[in-house]
Amino acid sequence: MSGTESGDTTGRGQDDATVADWCRTVLFTVVFYGLSVPVVAIAPASALFGQRSAIAYAHGWARLHRWATRAILGIHVRVEGQVPPTQTLFAAKHQAMFETLELQLLLGGPAMVLKRQLMRIPLWGWAARLYGAIAVDREASAKALRGMVREAEAAKATGRSVIVYPEGTRVAPGQTPPLRSGFAGLYRALSLPTVPIALDTGRLLPRHGARRPGVVTIRLGEPIPPGLPRREIEARVHAEINALEPSRA
Repeated sequence: MSGTESGDTTGRGQDDATVADWCRTVLFTVVFYGLSVPVVAIAPASALFGQRSAIAYAHGWARLHRWATRAILGIHVRVEGQVPPTQTLFAAKHQAMFETLELQLLLGGPAMVLKRQLMRIPLWGWAARLYGAIAVDREASAKALRGMVREAEAAKATGRSVIVYPEGTRVAPGQTPPLRSGFAGLYRALSLPTVPIALDTGRLLPRHGARRPGVVTIRLGEPIPPGLPRREIEARVHAEINALEPSRA
């Protein structure tokens, strides 16, 4: 399964950004974030009608983002691998905001592990929690990790899959930090097949500087069965989510 492929795939570095790249980036910022202000402001109202309404509303915002990145930035997606038809623990690389929205659409709306700080935003945090977001503290104590696991188990009980970014933070292309300890706890407690997700969104969507047109790849690995020892599951997931890094491709 794949999106339409077009645009610059020459691998230009960020220092090679053109005037056109900067114009597209500015236009995207004005259009997407300008439209997002009222969308996010109204999100708590959608949550008043229950979780199904909150999920549908959030996916509408994600579709707005998908349209803006394609139509304005010229960024398209190549998807490699298949989305499992059953409940899954997804473990994904995190290089840009792009995947936090795109994967919600691609994977059918899994409950997402988010930084606890985001959950503290008035009203929005309440709506995010109703959507099914699971709060995690980057410097989590054992008590906080147990709370995260309980929330993930509650999401599993409703039939939803769960997605986590196991490195714990957004990283630049080429960076491969170790997995955070919370991932192993989720893997053990949920006892679900785990699908690693590699991606290279940071190549065209850097944290700073101009975005560039082209094709980003999202690669879904084969499901890893539950019940493996901690060292083995962490090693396999770490290797597979970093499979698109230049030294590993």
